[in-house]
Amino acid sequence: MMGLRVLVVDDSATARAVLTEILRQDSDIESVEAAPDAYVARDKIVKFRPDVICLDVEMPRMDGITFLRKIMQYMPTPVIMVSSLTTQGARTTLDALEAGAVDFIPKMHSNLYEGRSAIEEELLTKVKAAAKAKVRPKTTAPKPSERLEYKSFTTTQKLIAIGSSTGGTEALKEVLTKLPANSPGVLVTQHMPASFTGQFANRLNELCAMEVKEAQSGDTLGVGKVFIAPGDKHMVLRRSGARYYVEVGDGQKVSGHRPSVDVLFNSVAKVAGDNAIGVILTGMGSDGARGLLKMHETGAVTLGQDEASCVVYGMPKVAYELGAVDTQVPLEKMASKILSELSRMTT
Repeated sequence: MMGLRVLVVDDSATARAVLTEILRQDSDIESVEAAPDAYVARDKIVKFRPDVICLDVEMPRMDGITFLRKIMQYMPTPVIMVSSLTTQGARTTLDALEAGAVDFIPKMHSNLYEGRSAIEEELLTKVKAAAKAKVRPKTTAPKPSERLEYKSFTTTQKLIAIGSSTGGTEALKEVLTKLPANSPGVLVTQHMPASFTGQFANRLNELCAMEVKEAQSGDTLGVGKVFIAPGDKHMVLRRSGARYYVEVGDGQKVSGHRPSVDVLFNSVAKVAGDNAIGVILTGMGSDGARGLLKMHETGAVTLGQDEASCVVYGMPKVAYELGAVDTQVPLEKMASKILSELSRMTT
């Protein structure tokens, strides 16, 4: 990790100064360069060969998304988008993640000097994680996922709980778009800010056969339903008689996050036991690993994304090393593995 080279691309001189100053103070980062737009950045990428690029979403002359696509096509490099916490910012950031960005840093304030303390730790953590990320060239639009078939059976209600972080938006899309409309209910915790999860749920709802929405307290989990934990809120599973429902609320961060995958998985272990499947996808850190172990101990089927297909093999690695993962599965086969396990559970 020693000797990282980072390029900051932002049309705001203030943002460039703050981000550069934060990065240069870390001993793991050898050098930092800055550029005011994509054209200057292009030349610096060729000469500087950065390990990570921090890229503004909105820039003059060439917007960040267009430039990102060019980077991923001609010189794939881990990119972290710097985005405002607005509805438009959320939509654009999701576009960036689809185009190949590893992660994003939300701009908490228009003046980064005011919001410096809020982003300092997150920036350094994400830059170091991005440096280890697997980045693949993106030269063509992805093919639509082939939707699988699930034969449902009359039995005790099953459910699927999924946790993810860095690289998770695209991983979730890969899994959820393959699940058919009659799949058991799905609960998802993805590390995202509050202003992003609603947009993310809406985007998935347009692509999936299942109905996808940002969770609200009292929502009933049933066949064909997917609930995404709201940003900055924990989501837990509850049960009343035969009815599964969700509850969202505040609370301290758990495993460094709110929403926390551990919080979701712990509640599923307690409420659903062996009627659940737990899935841990790409992400840095360890959130979800201990919760998945709880699910494993209560008889749930537990699956982890394998190292080769992860953008960041952090959360699944810790879960696997704890003994929480029954089977490691490549991302492209995760949906079919989930459905085969459901069929086995219901026969």
